[in-house]
Amino acid sequence: MDLGIICLYVIGMSARPISASTVSFGLVSLPVKLYSTGQSSAKVRFNWINRDTGSRVKYQYVDGQSGEQVDRDRLVKGFEFAKNQYVTFEPDELKAIEAQSTEMIEITEFVPARDIDRVYLERAYYLGPARGGARAYRLLSIALREMERVAIARYSARGKQRLVMIRPLDDGLILEQLFYPDEVRSFDDVPMEKGEVSDAELALAKQFIEQAASEAFDPGRYRDEVKERVLALIDRKIEGEQITLAPQDEPETRIIDLMEALKASLGSADETKDEPRVAAASG
Repeated sequence: MDLGIICLYVIGMSARPISASTVSFGLVSLPVKLYSTGQSSAKVRFNWINRDTGSRVKYQYVDGQSGEQVDRDRLVKGFEFAKNQYVTFEPDELKAIEAQSTEMIEITEFVPARDIDRVYLERAYYLGPARGGARAYRLLSIALREMERVAIARYSARGKQRLVMIRPLDDGLILEQLFYPDEVRSFDDVPMEKGEVSDAELALAKQFIEQAASEAFDPGRYRDEVKERVLALIDRKIEGEQITLAPQDEPETRIIDLMEALKASLGSADETKDEPRVAAASG
């Protein structure tokens, strides 16, 4: 069977800690374990395969100037300080400039939860109590939830110091890694055109939002239909079926009348509200 690409399936398993740490606040030390909030095995992944041999291909390092292959033991990390000019660092030098990895999560302050703009959120990890930390873990979770505050902390691990936030989640805690201010782009960098909105258009937009509103977000209503379709096609391909792409009409690009589009949207909102939502396919 000639497969240009194959899918890699990974069987899911119960949550396992990816690292251990200690949360410190005041004189309290809380041993914790960090868990991933997502499952990489839930994604459909493809590998590049040699069409002629059916074997998976491997990546190689190639010199950008000579085009020759470079062995891994000849690689060294470098920083580009000017166009095509690099200063290189040996492993011992990198260790010397890296932050000391204490694996400690040191809480520095407690701030109102509403003050953290979502633009600062980079990734999240579940926090679970390690042996001997259950009471302090529970105490911190309850106190943060009742006071509607979150903890801001420094987390030194793997040669880096990260800015993190700890907030209550259900009966537990979740750690969210934050961007530093200099890592966040300003929205002023986004090109914007001026557009005038009439009172009538605003009223219709509000009416549409109200018509399609829900009291709470229910993620169970959404599923990735694109992934489901891909998995079904993969199964058909494994069975030997040839997959062909059905012809599709090119999307028509046209300028629409905003008022007419809003009025038409109001008529269709109730019809689609109870239908399952489709999650966009990840690249």
